Amino acid sequence: MMNKAMLAEHGSNQKQKNVALALRGVSRSFEEGKGRLEILKQADLQLFEGELVAMVAPSGSGKSTLMHLAGLLERPQEGEVYIGGRACGSLNDEERTAIRRNEIGFVYQFHQLLPEFTALENIVIPQLIRGLKRKEAEERARQLLDYMRLGPREAHRPSELSGGEQQRVAIARAVANGPRVLLADEPTGNLDPTTSKYVFDALKALVRASGVAALLATHNLELARMMDRRITLRDGKVVELN
Repeated sequence: MMNKAMLAEHGSNQKQKNVALALRGVSRSFEEGKGRLEILKQADLQLFEGELVAMVAPSGSGKSTLMHLAGLLERPQEGEVYIGGRACGSLNDEERTAIRRNEIGFVYQFHQLLPEFTALENIVIPQLIRGLKRKEAEERARQLLDYMRLGPREAHRPSELSGGEQQRVAIARAVANGPRVLLADEPTGNLDPTTSKYVFDALKALVRASGVAALLATHNLELARMMDRRITLRDGKVVELN
């Protein structure tokens, strides 16, 4: 089983409930014809370490925009985004790229694995980019694959893996650098219900073991009910759901 101490290497004690991600008063709008389309209006959100939060909202409500702001892929026109308490709005592109590489993990609806590389190599590559030695990167990648019950599949390329296996490799890749925040956009959207539940259980176990703060956008209400909190977007603001 995965060494939990190593998995949480860059995390903090979950019991402290530190804020890993905070959006404070963020606004984002886009030009539309002769006017502007307001997507987010002074929206606020906090994500705590070791917390799994579901974002359930209809298409066009601003989910992707919020995810992009949280992942430092876009800048808010107003407000601030904090990662681990650090304000990121005034950082230059190089500094923001470094935070994305080291502090934020991304999982997409389509696994986005590199097809010419094996499952192991797909998890090793982000660690090499960060500067880890290959031996250490491979050891961590194997531990993650074992934790995700994919150890025997490490030499398989994505085309040789099932949809559920591909997503589990993608999740392992996303946490390989010990991020503070994990952003997942419909990670089970292309899977059948049984496989979807299996992948979600693996993701949830990883969140609990590592202390990463996870925000998961989903239309699957059954999965959303199994998370710690549920939020939606209404009139450009983040609203807590019961």
